[in-house]
Amino acid sequence: MPGGTDILNALKKEMDKPYTFMHICGTHEAAIAHSGLRSILPDNLKIVMGPGCPVCITPQGEIDAAIDLAEKDCIIATYGDLMRVPGTKGALDSIGKDVRVVQGVHKAVEIAEKTDQEVVFISVGFETTAPTVAATILQEPPENFSILSCHRFVPPAMKYLLEQGEAKLDGFLLPGHVCVVAGYQEYEQFPVPQVVGGFEPEDILLGLLMLVKQVKEGRAEVENAYPRAVSREGNPKAMHMMYEVFEPCDVEWRGFPIIPNSGLRLKEKYAAYDAQKKFGIEIKHVEKHSSCICDKVLRGVADPTDCKLFGKVCTPRKPVGPCMVSHEGACKIWALYNQKKY
Repeated sequence: MPGGTDILNALKKEMDKPYTFMHICGTHEAAIAHSGLRSILPDNLKIVMGPGCPVCITPQGEIDAAIDLAEKDCIIATYGDLMRVPGTKGALDSIGKDVRVVQGVHKAVEIAEKTDQEVVFISVGFETTAPTVAATILQEPPENFSILSCHRFVPPAMKYLLEQGEAKLDGFLLPGHVCVVAGYQEYEQFPVPQVVGGFEPEDILLGLLMLVKQVKEGRAEVENAYPRAVSREGNPKAMHMMYEVFEPCDVEWRGFPIIPNSGLRLKEKYAAYDAQKKFGIEIKHVEKHSSCICDKVLRGVADPTDCKLFGKVCTPRKPVGPCMVSHEGACKIWALYNQKKY
């Protein structure tokens, strides 16, 4: 790969008008902020973050459902990022119930193997984490183990963004981690410039350069700037396991309405591991009552610093919205790296 300076110089030469590109990966946002990329990009090139943080796009109704399960005296196991996301009745880390941070679904199963109490894993994530959960279910974990499936697919959210046209976008930097597993065939349906990007500063600069060239040349295709890790077909074995256990369903995303076929639910064959069915839990839509603009940040129509709460009422120590909680959330990343508009 050419050096970062060479790519940046080539990018600057290609710039002939303002461009706005969206990435859909919290790790991309962290890499951009950590490396200070926005400060060296051409003034007329803007990168916005979309719904690429799985914790951030988990709607409040699902947080409330997790709290309901904890109040039924289930042991709740989940990733640390989800612990502080506010629900209607508080956050998982403040309800005084048995809620434990685990590194993955296998650790939740280990807890279930050592107790007679019901253990529920709050299963969030995109195509990156769903196959590992599917593999665990296929291994027939203990009867006292179940999951609350909060998984999401990325392509349906992209389809919604393109159809709405709310964010004026010239193209997308596709999520490298998701594409390692799922490949990028599903993205070829979209008539817009797209590039699969890696996570080093040079990877991101190369992706942006390739996007600008696509726009200038009137092309709308999927190119791969991360071939050392991503192939068009991804990991077919992992995807096969995922579809063996899960099936697509219509679900709400935070900041979005219900998006068709954008979620994953357990197939009827595996209903015994479905906490929602097992405990009669209903996931309800919750109307927004806060001044938090996480919903706009996730749709790419606002920056974290546009929020009047940012850095004042809402901080990483005392978050108001989920984008200030997760290490993949734009607000927390901008707060940690003192990111500003450029």
